[in-house]
Amino acid sequence: MDLFALAGQPHNLLHRDGTVYYYGAVISMALANDYFDQLLGEIAWQHDQAMINGQRIQTPRKIAWYGSAPYNYTYSGVTKVALPWTPLLLELKAIVQRESGETYNACLINLYHSGSEGMAWHSDGESDLKKNGAIASLSLGGERKFSFKHKSSQQTVSLYLQNGSLLVMSGTTQTHWLHRLPPTKEPIAARINLTFRTIEQKYCT
Repeated sequence: MDLFALAGQPHNLLHRDGTVYYYGAVISMALANDYFDQLLGEIAWQHDQAMINGQRIQTPRKIAWYGSAPYNYTYSGVTKVALPWTPLLLELKAIVQRESGETYNACLINLYHSGSEGMAWHSDGESDLKKNGAIASLSLGGERKFSFKHKSSQQTVSLYLQNGSLLVMSGTTQTHWLHRLPPTKEPIAARINLTFRTIEQKYCT
């Protein structure tokens, strides 16, 4: 099932076993473009890394990890330690919290330079995350397709994430559904994706 150009009040996009709300654009295009440019210049970007077959590989996609404390976050066999919030990230967090009605204490930021960079099917079920906690995804820049797949039935749900748009996953979504950002050969502008989330209270000292 494909869901495009959704309008009106957000409703659950999943037919069962999870909750996903798409709010559409919560920031004007002009402001979203301004935020994109600021983040591109001030975020401490690093190439993402993953452990595959015992070897550490580096991806073209760049990431950054920020939070209210130096939280550890481990995925793909690599542990990251959160940097302190910047004033700009706190401003964006306030917008996301106001729109979603949830609170967050950390943010994983992804930079996709073109449509050729994406993410394979996965779920965000790491032990560092609050169980069944909300994960809010704020998209800036190029519009990209985003897909969900039920782990048992294999049913898929897809939509396009607009510049300045907000999507929130919560409840048992990570338990029962996978999601991905499929790569494309179409010419698409760079995209920054801020995924606000809640880390349980454990961190380095």
